[in-house]
This record gives sequence, C-alpha cells and structure tokens, in this order.
Amino acid sequence: MADAVAPEWIEGAAPDGTSFVRAGSGAPVLFIHGVGMNAAIWQPQIERMAGRFDVIAIDMLGHGRSPLPPEAAELADYARQAIRLLDHLGLAKVSVVGHSMGALVAQELALQAPKRVSRIVSLNAVFRRPPELAEAVRERAAALTGRGDAAGAAQTIARWFGDPVPAGLMAAAAKTAAALSKVDPEGYARTYRLFARADGDHADRLQTLAMPALFITGSDDRNSSPAMSAAMARLAPQGRCTVLAGERHMMAVAAPDLTTRHIADFLAEGETAGQTNGAAADAGFDSGEFRRALGSFLTGVTIVTTIGPEGEPRGFTANSFTSVSLDPPLVLVCIAHKALGHPVFATSKSFAINVLNESQKSASGIFASKAADKFASVDWQPGRTGSPVLDGSVACFDCDMERLVEAGDHSILIGRVRDFQHNSAQPLGYCRGAYITPGLSQEALAAAQPGTDVGAILENGGRILFLETTDGFLELPRGRGLGSASDGKSLNGLLAAKSIEAQLGFLFAVWDDAGNASRTHVYYRGTFDVPASSDRGIRLIDIDAIDGLKIADPAIRSMLARYVRECTEDAFGVYVGNEVEGEVRPLARSDAASLNTGDQG
Repeated sequence: MADAVAPEWIEGAAPDGTSFVRAGSGAPVLFIHGVGMNAAIWQPQIERMAGRFDVIAIDMLGHGRSPLPPEAAELADYARQAIRLLDHLGLAKVSVVGHSMGALVAQELALQAPKRVSRIVSLNAVFRRPPELAEAVRERAAALTGRGDAAGAAQTIARWFGDPVPAGLMAAAAKTAAALSKVDPEGYARTYRLFARADGDHADRLQTLAMPALFITGSDDRNSSPAMSAAMARLAPQGRCTVLAGERHMMAVAAPDLTTRHIADFLAEGETAGQTNGAAADAGFDSGEFRRALGSFLTGVTIVTTIGPEGEPRGFTANSFTSVSLDPPLVLVCIAHKALGHPVFATSKSFAINVLNESQKSASGIFASKAADKFASVDWQPGRTGSPVLDGSVACFDCDMERLVEAGDHSILIGRVRDFQHNSAQPLGYCRGAYITPGLSQEALAAAQPGTDVGAILENGGRILFLETTDGFLELPRGRGLGSASDGKSLNGLLAAKSIEAQLGFLFAVWDDAGNASRTHVYYRGTFDVPASSDRGIRLIDIDAIDGLKIADPAIRSMLARYVRECTEDAFGVYVGNEVEGEVRPLARSDAASLNTGDQG
C-alpha cells in the first residue's frame, strides 16, 4: 500500500501478492481504483461506508504493493486478480465499485463472473471515445517510458481538477498528486496502455450485464463524459445513469459526500429489495415533490369496482389507468397497499374500470373517501363478470384478473377485458390536484364578445349534421355566440329551434375573420341525437362523402377536410389563426395515467 492507512483498517495481501485494505461490516463491497491511484484513494468512501458495509479496496496490478501485470495485459488479467482476492477472503458475492480504469475492470469482472457480483457502480467510466479523445489518449500512452514522468503527472492533475486548480480542490488535488508520485512507473505504463485501447471492449457485451448497474460521472468530465455513461446505461438491461452537476473526473475525492451518498444509496437498494424502492432509500429524494411532479400529467378519472367476499360492491377512485395490450385485450390500474379495499381487489377474480364523465365529479370524490356506502350515490348494473358498471360512464372495461404485480407501495391489477362499452360523452380530467374539462369552457365562451361566430361539427354514427340553405348550399350549424335556447340568433337558439339535441365537446378551430378584425370564429366538435323533426333543411352526410359537398365558405371547406383527415388518424388538434394562415396545435392524448387520486379503496 503506497499511502498510510487508518489504524482501524485491516491491511493484507492475498497469496498472489495482491494487496488490499478492509474495514467495516455488513454487505461486502469491492472498490477498484483507476490508473495511477491505489486502494487508499478510497479513504473518503471507506470512512463514510464502513459503518454499514464490509468495504474492501484492492490495489490493482502494477499499483500499490500488488505485482505487475503482464506486459501485454488485458482487462481479464485485472478481473481475475479481483476474483482471486474474493476467493482468498471467502466472499462468494459482492457489489463492485470501480473508478475510470477500475470501472472497466469492474465491468469485466461482472461479465466474466456474474454470479459473484450483485451490483456494480461505474464511476467516471470511458466508453467508445470520440476520435479526437482517443488519439490524445493513445499519444499519452505511446509517450510512457516506464521511468516516471513528473511533467506528465502535472498535466494529469490539470486535466482532472482544472488549470489552475480551484482553491477548494487544492487538498483533493494534492492527495491525488501524491498517489501519482508513488505509483510504479512500469505498472502505470502497462496499465495505461491497456486503458488507452480498452474503451470499446464491452460495447457488444454490456447488454448481457446481469445485475443492476449505476453509471455515474460528472457533468464537467470531458474524458469520461455524461454521454458515455448514458450510452452504457442504455445498453445494460438494468442500467441507470446519474450525472453530478459541476463535477469532474476525480469527484470521489473532490466531492466525497455527494459521490458516496449516491454509491451507498444505490447499493442499499439491493439490501432492501422487496421492502422499499430505490427512491425511498434515497434520503435526498423528496417524495412530496415527486408526487406533485406526477400530478402535472393530465389524466382521466376512473372508478374501479368489484364484488367483495360477502357479495357487497366495492370501489375506489384512480387515475393510474392505462391500456396494456390489444391482443390479448389487457388494461391495468394501480391500488395502494394502504387502501382499505386493497385486500379485496388483490384477491378478486374480476374488476371493472369505469371512465367518468364531466358530471361525475362528486362520485369521484365519494369513491376517493372513506364513505361507508359509496354506491348509494351512484346507479349501477352488474357487468358480464358481475363487477359494478356505473351508469353514465364515458367508457367501461369489465375484466377478469389476468395478473397481480407488486410494485413499490402499490399493486398493479392487470385485467383481461371481457366486455366493454363507450359513448361520446365528455370525459372528466384531472391535473395538479384539480378536476378539469378538456374542452374550452362554455362559460368563458358565453362571456365572449357578441360578434363571435360559434359553430359546431356534430357527429352521430359517422354522419355529420348540415343545414341546407335556400340556394342549395350546405353549412354547419352556427350562430352569434353560444347563447341560450331562447336566443334565436345564437348557436343554442338555432339548435333548439330545429329540435336538435347536441352535446358540445372539444374545441376544434379558432380563427379571426380576414375581412372583419373584430369578428372571431369558434368551432367545436360534438355529438347529436338524430332529430325527430321533419325539418327538410337538416341533412345528415356520411363523413366519407363530405369532400364533394357544395359549401360556400372556403374556410369551412378547409376545416372539414382537416376533420375528415383527423378522424381517419384518430388524432385531433385545434386550428388557431385566420382564414388565410395559422397552425394546428395537437391535443395532448394519453392512454395512461400516472398517479392514483384515491388511495382509500
């Protein structure tokens, strides 16, 4: 060992001459340093983790008191050295933390002997260097003579810490420089030459990495860049990337508290697997803020229902709903472990998911509460599986339980859809702790300037409602403002006069009149019930036949052409502009919901 070790550390050597230090007790963790360093460089991590882990720091081949590597060394030589040390210590399985060159060795160890490694942390690892960086490293490797190079060491410190070294990093830089000055020049040269060419050795093998892997680097580490760590994390099946803002290559020494916390928290996830999730294990993770962030995602609202063991209806409110598969037809919803109804839903053979409409806010609140008789507030019928189907829901999916999955503090109910129904009513939305309606507020529209032209594209069963003018042209129903049934000039007054029962839904287009700057046109999508009146001025036209209709207003023709296209694509937007130019802004469409609104069950 090149550096002095603390009295509480155990210093030892394996039969092959490999030197190491060991401290603490708990789950074993093997630390592997980078080129030019030695086991003692991990002092900050050993001091912070020895109270919780059995920490072993190895002197890699050619460093500290360990023997030299072969002249043409490979990563496998360093990995086999680590395995021999584990055998000597009687450790069947460890977590491994490697820095820089040590990260490559750690990865090689995990790939060679996956049953010996439970978790792996790659600090400031290199991966597929870009050409200019690769050339610079190869030039440095070619210049090594095995006789020591004080100028080269100074350049290394400048690369790792900055030139000049910031005042706050002087102590860390001095400690690193001291380690560099004591390294065996030949051991350094042989190892660095391997380091210069091994950055792509695992490119085709990382996808076979069998254990959870954390790739962590500093945002200012140019030679072991965030892009490299991200690329490795994408390849590793259980990979994760973390970038520490403002940190550079020697962050384990320069920012020991922050770096060690990330290492220890990741390793602790393995200790607590099945009991707590990784986010909860991270003391710096703000779960309240996390919940608020999830609440930014706009979702629908559902009531999930089933029949209890005594034949009683049970239900809870949730917006953690999503489709899973079309073939077979699968959906899922989540329920909190703490929910009163969790034992019932977790053991049920079936359940129904009822998607609520705008008028069912009160039902949502009741089913999210601990009310004794939630079903007294709603009308319902038993579905095909016997689960309650709520009257008036926008859609309902009646399911058999396909699978129950435990995930953190929730259970995921995956259901195979046996029956479903849906209608054109407007859904209830939820975002940031409040209910919303996806369409433009009709109350706000009612307060708009009187000259606003308000119309609607009303659909029923694939047919659009038109009104025929006296000269044989067709037009959409429209009026001056939204108005009321008693205002004959308004849209609602026109619809009432013709006995048309219409339900306005999402906003579809808004544009300014090119000839009259004070006039605005607003059109909704909506539905209608087929009128019972014999008004011959009402025409119902198939969507596919709209293209050739006699429509006078070119702006309306253009809008209808977009409506036909978006119906085909099932992807609607809102046009904003004028009669001549504008843009279609897509509506946020989501099949998924990410946060339970009610955990009461």
